[in-house]
Amino acid sequence: MDDRVDDRVDDRVDDRVDDRVNDRVEDRVDERIDLDDAARAARDLAALASRVLAHAGQADMIWGHVSVRDPGGRGAWLKASGWGLEEVTADRVVLVDRDGTVRAGSGPRHIEFPIHTCVLDARPDVGCVVHTHAAASTAFASLGRPLRPISHDGSLFVPPDVARFTGTSALIRTPELGARLADELGERNALLLPGHGVVVVGPDVPSAVMSAVLLDRACRLQLDVEAAGGPAVWTSDDEALQKREMCWPRSNLEAGWRYLLRQAGEDRDTGDERLSVPR
Repeated sequence: MDDRVDDRVDDRVDDRVDDRVNDRVEDRVDERIDLDDAARAARDLAALASRVLAHAGQADMIWGHVSVRDPGGRGAWLKASGWGLEEVTADRVVLVDRDGTVRAGSGPRHIEFPIHTCVLDARPDVGCVVHTHAAASTAFASLGRPLRPISHDGSLFVPPDVARFTGTSALIRTPELGARLADELGERNALLLPGHGVVVVGPDVPSAVMSAVLLDRACRLQLDVEAAGGPAVWTSDDEALQKREMCWPRSNLEAGWRYLLRQAGEDRDTGDERLSVPR
């Protein structure tokens, strides 16, 4: 409980710090850049992903954020600070470069922007980064136990075991911490931050959002099973890798994304432009 209280205090400090540095952030905003269709698509997808994650149970008041790589190589389109995931619209998304400068959009950027910029720098294959405080994933991270592929969901992540970042449970406020986090993530698709939350990545928005949802489901299931005294059995590594190919090809992740869109009432347009950023 003390750690959770400390985290919440840190998060509230985060917002106060953001408020204090607003003037400095605005001073560092470059002159407005012209947005082409690809940049607008990235911005809109960051907003859409935020709302879908909120509807899927990943919201934590005004904390947590999603980013989409800028197709022009200028940084990450990231939810602006101060808004809940369910409140994010295109005008509440900012383009942040690796130095934390807001290149486009209005409003303060999150102080934890290094999570996004450092992961995107380290992983050219990643197009979307999700950082939330999803309840089941965060609770499971506190156990220090390996995630088992008890269900199809778990096979998306293990083997090997889900990465864990133990350098700090506080905010990832510096490029140095962001680089350490990206290094710990390595080539995997998810990272548990004990005492804090999760970082989940994918080549595009559907993959990253679905992976965040599936990770929380896998963690919740294992919490339930362990509360009942198990698990006694789980899928072998070899079979889990086979299930990953069978159960979670790109087409299934996209189908799951479209389901999440429908459930969130965001299915007004489910064409391909809602899936990925033009390059």
